[in-house]
Amino acid sequence: MTLPIGWQFWIDRGGTFTDVVARTPAGRLRTFKLLSENPGQYPDAAVHAMRCLLDEAGGSRDVAAVKMGTTVGTNALLERRGATTVLVTTAGFADAVRIGQQHRPDIFALDIRLPDMLYTQVIEASERISAQGEVLVPLDEQRLAADLEAARTAGASSVAIVLLHAYRFPAHEQRCAALAAELGFSQISVSHAVNPLPGFVRRGDTTLVDAYLSPVIRRYAAQLRSGLAELAADPPLFFMQSHGGLTAAERFHGKDSLLSGPAGGVVGMVAAARAAGLGKLIGFDMGGTSTDVSLFDGEFERTEAAVVDGIRIGTPMLRIETIAAGGGSVLRFADGRLQVGPDSAGAIPGPACYRNGGPLTVTDANVLLGRIQPDFFPQVFGPQGAEPIDVECVRGHFDALCAELNRASAQPFEPDRLALDFLTIAVERMAQAIRYISVGRGHDATEFSLCCFGGAAGQHACQVADALGIRTVWLHPLAGVLSAYGMGVADVGVLEQCSVERALERDIGDEMEAAFL
Repeated sequence: MTLPIGWQFWIDRGGTFTDVVARTPAGRLRTFKLLSENPGQYPDAAVHAMRCLLDEAGGSRDVAAVKMGTTVGTNALLERRGATTVLVTTAGFADAVRIGQQHRPDIFALDIRLPDMLYTQVIEASERISAQGEVLVPLDEQRLAADLEAARTAGASSVAIVLLHAYRFPAHEQRCAALAAELGFSQISVSHAVNPLPGFVRRGDTTLVDAYLSPVIRRYAAQLRSGLAELAADPPLFFMQSHGGLTAAERFHGKDSLLSGPAGGVVGMVAAARAAGLGKLIGFDMGGTSTDVSLFDGEFERTEAAVVDGIRIGTPMLRIETIAAGGGSVLRFADGRLQVGPDSAGAIPGPACYRNGGPLTVTDANVLLGRIQPDFFPQVFGPQGAEPIDVECVRGHFDALCAELNRASAQPFEPDRLALDFLTIAVERMAQAIRYISVGRGHDATEFSLCCFGGAAGQHACQVADALGIRTVWLHPLAGVLSAYGMGVADVGVLEQCSVERALERDIGDEMEAAFL
């Protein structure tokens, strides 16, 4: 898509840092990195970064486009801060989504804990359409309207409508949606539009995620547009989708948001590596909160199903493995062993060296060992957001932890040795994730280049490569902001799904072409 000449901002809003790559009207690239959350300094990191770059340039404020990946939807799901959602389903199927596929990931667990459901209430609609399209039970609109009105009065603002066989015969879902709209629900997700494929449970899971997160995405997009209005005259705003394509803000939905940031990283990695003549790639994207690993062997690997924090979702997305091991992963001694993560210090308070009272983290271990040096690290820390990292604070925390360990163990611990031990644990967790996406799926990891990006990947690149037997490690000059760069080089694209249930006959070609093209 051709855009007018002007500033372009490519942004990755991560859990700890927001990265920005700006293309000036002259075609030069500028970079900017700041904490995603810093309430005392700015209300929105992306808008603040754009303002700083425009003010520093002092020239044209003509913004041609803003292209963004965001963790807003992912964080809302992890923290259960989505919209208050009611589920409408066919009578007799109220518990179908909760029951799910009967999978037991931990088969020997005696205390089976199901994840919290995204809905607060289930409405069983009196209706039934057969698999052949016959109306067995007409929709009781009067009863459904009364139930929806009660749910709306109780505070529900979003509704997920999932009826049996609606992917083929959506008439009842469409009528349910019309009733919900008349009653003032601000978000209405219907399964025949969200996931028009067979499989009642998967349709239900995905529709619930869409209903739960879409209002959060919509609010953030409105907040971003409000901030942009102070900088430029309504520039086009695009968001990265989980499958690796950009879409206009109005078409960005909750179900497409869960891998928004990491997907930009994969797209950016492939574009940059191809320019360097590399073809077989393992992506190692280590940020402040987590590490994302991916594999590219000539084409993007995608999946149709994923599980995020116990919540199942069925929608096209890039195949990315995420582990809770980032620069902000908390270091601790608990249960008689050293532990790295899964908790993260986030942007606020952040690692101990950030001067905000945070805990010891992977970043702090690198500070103690001299792998991160204050003179080459941004001075954006402390109460005023203008101080360098605090090495002495880190040293004090490690001394205290060594003292605790020495009281609990006959073997003496020294701070430097302890920091190395923590890093060894973190590296092994990251290497294991890469083995899962490479060796675990029949690839020889030693034939690939390890493409390292994200703010923390360079600190561990060689250790991870050694653990995997990889001989080539590649870092792009924009490695620290490569996910943001990916937003700029990605194409605007949509992946749509539909179901064609026909016998495989010679004349089916025309029908398939009409359905999918």
